[in-house]
Amino acid sequence: MAAKHSRTRIFSSPAGIVATAAVGVALAVGGTVGAVQLASGSDQSGQTALDLTPTTVASSLTPSSPAPSASASPSVTASPSATRSQQAASRGKERTSSPKPKPKPTAKKTTAAAKVLESGSCGASFYSDGQLTANGESFNPDALTAAHKTLPFNTKVRVTNPANGKSVTVRINDRGPFIDGRCLDLSRAAFATIASVDVGALTVRYEVLG
Repeated sequence: MAAKHSRTRIFSSPAGIVATAAVGVALAVGGTVGAVQLASGSDQSGQTALDLTPTTVASSLTPSSPAPSASASPSVTASPSATRSQQAASRGKERTSSPKPKPKPTAKKTTAAAKVLESGSCGASFYSDGQLTANGESFNPDALTAAHKTLPFNTKVRVTNPANGKSVTVRINDRGPFIDGRCLDLSRAAFATIASVDVGALTVRYEVLG
């Protein structure tokens, strides 16, 4: 009885080609490539023998793409909590109404003493009738005015009664008197300030003010 020799052959059937391609893809994905040897066992067409001899594939043939790294979601930073500064000790005390500032004392305006340009004594009288004064004003017997022979108009003269110490300051707006011994003719109101109008005339002390 002659012995039968088995031999290995590569299937060229479509089913074998599909199986070989599937195994090749699986080996490529896993990083290795194996030689696939398909061997037939006995004469049965439905059985297939696979001879896998894995070989290492150079890393240059299957470059591994870097795995996409999951981007970390931005972390939410907590906003800094507001801190209250420690209150001053006085804030804890009982609050009282603040005292009102005292008004500053106002300095009183002091009138500088008028400068005396000329002084002397003479007789003075008064008059209460007249239409116009020498400077053109309407005569007013109730105004503190006086007549003088030579002093400029609007000159201020302080007239004092030596008998009682009373004085009055008059403004020169007229000319007179034209009686010897008299240098001033006062209005009725001015004369009444220092003496009684019943006297009619008296000796006074005068001071011409600057």
